[in-house]
Amino acid sequence: MKITLVQPAMGRDSEKFVESWKMEPLSMAVLAGLTPQEHEVRFFDDRVEKVDYDAPADLVAISAETYTARRAYQIAARFRRRGVPVIIGGYHATLVPDEVGRFADSVMVGEAEGAWGGILADARKGALQPVYHSGDRPDVYSVRPDRTIFKGKKYMPLTLVESGRGCHFACEFCSVTSYFDRRFSVRPAKEVAGEIESTGRKRVFLVDDNLTTDFDRAKGLFREIAPLNIQWISQATIKSSEDPELLRLAEKSGCVAILIGFESLDEQTLSAMNKPFNKGASRFAEGLAKLRDHGIKIYATFVFGYDTDTPDLFKRTLDFAMEQKFFVTAFNHMQPFPGTPLYKRMEDEGRMLYDKWWLEPEYRFGRIAFRPKNMSPEELYDRLMDTRRKYFSWSSILKRATDFKANMNGLNSFWYYGFTNWLLRRELNEKWVTPLGDLSEPDPLSEPDPG
Repeated sequence: MKITLVQPAMGRDSEKFVESWKMEPLSMAVLAGLTPQEHEVRFFDDRVEKVDYDAPADLVAISAETYTARRAYQIAARFRRRGVPVIIGGYHATLVPDEVGRFADSVMVGEAEGAWGGILADARKGALQPVYHSGDRPDVYSVRPDRTIFKGKKYMPLTLVESGRGCHFACEFCSVTSYFDRRFSVRPAKEVAGEIESTGRKRVFLVDDNLTTDFDRAKGLFREIAPLNIQWISQATIKSSEDPELLRLAEKSGCVAILIGFESLDEQTLSAMNKPFNKGASRFAEGLAKLRDHGIKIYATFVFGYDTDTPDLFKRTLDFAMEQKFFVTAFNHMQPFPGTPLYKRMEDEGRMLYDKWWLEPEYRFGRIAFRPKNMSPEELYDRLMDTRRKYFSWSSILKRATDFKANMNGLNSFWYYGFTNWLLRRELNEKWVTPLGDLSEPDPLSEPDPG
């Protein structure tokens, strides 16, 4: 069979592509790697190129997140009008399969490893089922992504590798928790190191949602990848700073940056998020100093809009981010994703501004989709934009550059710091006005069902 894989963009109203989204989509390479060689695989990344809707195809597989769902439905409609069957999987399909089923011939719920083989067998017979469930957690040990599908595409020079999947925490707003049901699976360290080495790349993003959820397991992984002489980044919690051996091994294995979800400086807000394990600001500084001593840059994230958040929290958080000279910081608004406890709470309290914000033609990335308690949606948005502009001002970028332990601890860091901050500064004028879906395409909700 001829199989077309598609990674949808979030959306756009022009031919311009948002630079920071141009990372290799690992899920597509995994799907290609699961596909027997008897099939012909073609891959289109809507974020960096135009999709060829006329390409010969016997089956189209699209991976959808909530932000990309509307665009995924537009792409699916174009292929289905040609009579090509479409299956949609990914986070969004797992969280709201009934909705996705309205726009596709088939829906894949859960992880691909447990279902892809059966899907291909049914597609070959022309007997695609409406829904496929992956069942129990799949064996992810021996999955080797096929990165040849990325050839010729203009991505950032960063290879994505997965060493573990899922997270055992239960943060109220997190779709990862809902998707994996707080279950966590890992790959053997030797397998991960072997995959990294096989790519021949020296800059790696370990995409685990929490790389240090198990300190002993993380230490074993760091020992295994240390001889590869790579530079890597990943995601972890501030608790990782509590283990001196873990930090030494991370530095020795090539760790250059960690994304840490602080989420809030307010203890009440952290409790409301179901994230009380995060320590308050007074203790954050202690852990951050330890990370900085090992040359580890920090990508910090914060979430605003909880009921305990007041207007003064924006300045407090900005001051803290500047005091700590974070490499970069994301100031995010609380976003109710379908299938999460947060979404249900907002619905039950009648605080959603849209029935389904991800399907609204007028919705733009970064807009507020709910009614905050202590400020209007417009005030929350404006305060966030003001905070972002101040943080990515040239004076702020220069001030944070004076962290010579981490942000500017070498020539490579000089270019890495400058480029990343310039990129995120530029995004302030393009990313935050991006529509969901392509405005030049028909609205998928108004289209008749091609099936």
